[in-house]
Amino acid sequence: MTDLAAPAAPDRLSEAIELHRRGQGLAAEPIYLELLAADPGHPDALHYLGLLRHQQGRDDEALDLIGRALQAVPRYTDAWNNLGNVHLRAGRFDEAETAYRAALECDAGHAGAWNNLGLTLRARGLYADSAEAYAKLASLAPDFAEAHYQLGLMLRHTSTLASVLDAFRRCIEIDPTHARAHYQYGYMLYITGHTAEAADVFRQWLTFDAANPVPRHMLAACSGEDVPARAADDYVKRTFDDFAESFDEVLLEKLDYHAPDLLAARLRADLGTAQATRIIVDAGCGTGLCGPWLKPYAQRLIGIDLSPGMLRKADARGDYDKLYEAELTRFLATYPAAFDVIVSADTLCYFGALEEFAAAARRSLKAGGWLGFTVERLDDDNPEPYRIRPHGRYAHRGDYVQATLAAAGFSGLSLEPGVLRMELSHPVQGWVVRARVGDA
Repeated sequence: MTDLAAPAAPDRLSEAIELHRRGQGLAAEPIYLELLAADPGHPDALHYLGLLRHQQGRDDEALDLIGRALQAVPRYTDAWNNLGNVHLRAGRFDEAETAYRAALECDAGHAGAWNNLGLTLRARGLYADSAEAYAKLASLAPDFAEAHYQLGLMLRHTSTLASVLDAFRRCIEIDPTHARAHYQYGYMLYITGHTAEAADVFRQWLTFDAANPVPRHMLAACSGEDVPARAADDYVKRTFDDFAESFDEVLLEKLDYHAPDLLAARLRADLGTAQATRIIVDAGCGTGLCGPWLKPYAQRLIGIDLSPGMLRKADARGDYDKLYEAELTRFLATYPAAFDVIVSADTLCYFGALEEFAAAARRSLKAGGWLGFTVERLDDDNPEPYRIRPHGRYAHRGDYVQATLAAAGFSGLSLEPGVLRMELSHPVQGWVVRARVGDA
């Protein structure tokens, strides 16, 4: 009688990996544990269980398991890459870089490790090195749109405008629906004065993302077509939510932002000795840059902004008694004769027409109350009272601002010129405006 061979045992590791790949980590976990019970040094089971622990937020266990896998197989490329991912999520950038470079020593063509190395170097501010990593990734995966996009972002810090534009253009050629590349490509065209070409990019973006307020607003800004009387709420909210984390660094360190200081210098003279007796509204408070100088005058300091991300940053400063996610004109109109001071730094540059705001501010101020704000300056010889500019903000003629406030019932008007910020190495000229409600 001939003996028959026993059926082959199921490939338990492959089964676990497939479950894991399909998002069924809880089903994969007992198989990994089963394999390790039979062989505590099983490198693949150690590695994949470590990856699962990382995905579960149990990073100490992940580091131990992946480290044991690498002890067993020192040239385990994917394990080095995932070790880097654990360190990267924890913000340990040096350790992450070391792990990714170890992965690349094992396999110089590992696209994932090049991508992750580029991300790590970017987080460390090593833009030239990050660009090299993304250039390598783009050469390994020439049809990977994101590689070209990330390369373009890094080249903005380190290379020529032509190289930046080429990277974003290539990204869009590969993926015509890559919204972030359209934004960056359009932005780079506009800042070099190619506004018609920028408008074409934003117009193309709208063909696949018609509900997005950003290309709609930027198309109006660059083309002059269908210009709204003010930026839409959803545009402002989305723009500043995306900007919230880096807002203070960019404005204060890179753009030499002065609007809050200019308002402080102007209104302190009007408010006199700092006494915490007033109810003050910071209309469009952003991250709260006006809060520190307003707080000493405030019995109650209220901040309003459309962006939840900005409000979280403002709340962390601790200057505000109450913060509201709201559109400032509607908010002010809801509270008649409620406030002593309204301040708005660099917010009304997202308004074209100012009549509705002026009426709401006048209605909400008590007798003797003060209004102070900044707007970007439009030369008086322009025919329009205000104009949208290609960067998406509005500039206003001084006589229009004065007439609008006077018509709303303000008195004691003053406009003083000032440089609000730097942009593209040029000063952004503005008006520092203050007005008063007459005593009852």
